[in-house]
Amino acid sequence: MVLWIFRSGGCLGPKVYSEVPDGGWGWIVAVAFFIVEVFTYGVIKSFGIFLNDLMCEFNETNSRVSWIISICVFVMTFTAPLSTGLSNRFGYQPVVILGGFLTCLGTICTAFTSCINQIYITIGIVSGLGYCLTFLPTVTILSQYFSRRRSLVTAMASTGESFAIFAFGPAFTALKTHIGWRYTMVVLGILQGTILVCGLLLRPTIIKPETTECLTKPLRKQEIEDSPTDTEFSGSMSSRGSGVQSFEELEQSLQTGGQQKDGDTLQTPQCQQDIKRFCRNKLLDLSVLKEGSFLCYAMFGLFATLGFFAPHLYVVELSVSMGTERDKAAYMLSIVAVAEIFGRLSIGWIMSCGCIRKIFVLFGCVFLICLVLMLFTVVDGLWGLAVCCVLYGFLFGNIASTHIPMLAEDDVVGIDRMPLAVGVYVCIQSFAGLAGPPLGGFLVDITQKYSSAFYSCAAGTGLGALFLALVRPVKTGFLCTKKKTSTCQNSLCC
Repeated sequence: MVLWIFRSGGCLGPKVYSEVPDGGWGWIVAVAFFIVEVFTYGVIKSFGIFLNDLMCEFNETNSRVSWIISICVFVMTFTAPLSTGLSNRFGYQPVVILGGFLTCLGTICTAFTSCINQIYITIGIVSGLGYCLTFLPTVTILSQYFSRRRSLVTAMASTGESFAIFAFGPAFTALKTHIGWRYTMVVLGILQGTILVCGLLLRPTIIKPETTECLTKPLRKQEIEDSPTDTEFSGSMSSRGSGVQSFEELEQSLQTGGQQKDGDTLQTPQCQQDIKRFCRNKLLDLSVLKEGSFLCYAMFGLFATLGFFAPHLYVVELSVSMGTERDKAAYMLSIVAVAEIFGRLSIGWIMSCGCIRKIFVLFGCVFLICLVLMLFTVVDGLWGLAVCCVLYGFLFGNIASTHIPMLAEDDVVGIDRMPLAVGVYVCIQSFAGLAGPPLGGFLVDITQKYSSAFYSCAAGTGLGALFLALVRPVKTGFLCTKKKTSTCQNSLCC
């Protein structure tokens, strides 16, 4: 019954276009993605506000409390292939709504926990899974609504995370002062219910093909071999809102029109087996791991993620350790958030201009943010820390809004293979998300200095920059040389 509602026409049904609209209903999807960013990554990166409360409440160390975010980020990213598969099978709307429900449930249940291990389950596993089922389908469908303006719109919509950090820092600090951190969690969980409405707005796109000849005649061997790419299947979805219906239509057409044997025409039973096998492969395809450029880019994501979350988690405590009052220290997150907004908007504009290769711009940002993370460890005083927060927020905004859409560029895998690559890429990132905050907390516990947490961030980001620098050379030279070595040698001999 629920699936029938999502597959019906009207306000919940798919949108039909003759080509990628580069707008249209995509603007509504962009607003939905903005809200999803607020209550997913915005909440994760504002969780440092509760760090001291949880340590005092449960008498735990920094590293133990840091595992909450680590487990959450790990579950959120490691289950990315599951999110992709469910979206391909059932559609984006029901998956995002399920994710929104799990997000609310995990956050509200945290208010009733009695030990830190229970929070590992409520925030780490339940909410983490909800974040994954919510975020990835939303950013994927947003990419399908835009082409020329994809980078700019994605950057604008992703500022929801920054606005959340800016607002949540002071707001939740003041709120938990009056009602306590437990009731603040309940309020946050109720607010996250907005994600359920966002899920309803994710109407899938249908790019109506120019001809339907392929559905009215038997499939030939060459047509099976040259079958459409993932984007074409996902873009040509039927009213069910997922890629499954198009395969079913092909099977029905084979049953009615594919009984004849003519030359190289395939028999219907074999054709149906090929189509079903192709559908299963699309849900589980890991062929992107064979591409050297993707592997280098995935290693970039793996190591760079070490510097994505720990600064947000420890910058408040670092400021307090320098003598700043805790209420004022909470504004450090706001400074990062404001700078991040400008970073996201500026990088979207730069990417849309097309003056320089996007991957080169991303490399420059990653290299600079590595230097800024090192700067965190040597500054002294409130103003020095504020400058570091501005620089970090601006550069982080550049990276955060481009590293996933960058998969759609030809320098990495291209738009056709992005739906397959994004789940694998985010899954690989998960291991760094699991290790990053606890590693920083471990260093803090040993040295008794919050600045030491930024060493691991800088080291990881530096390694990420190294792998990112290899992406384009591998794409343009290494694989080609490897495949054609024998041919080139024979040509030289001749």
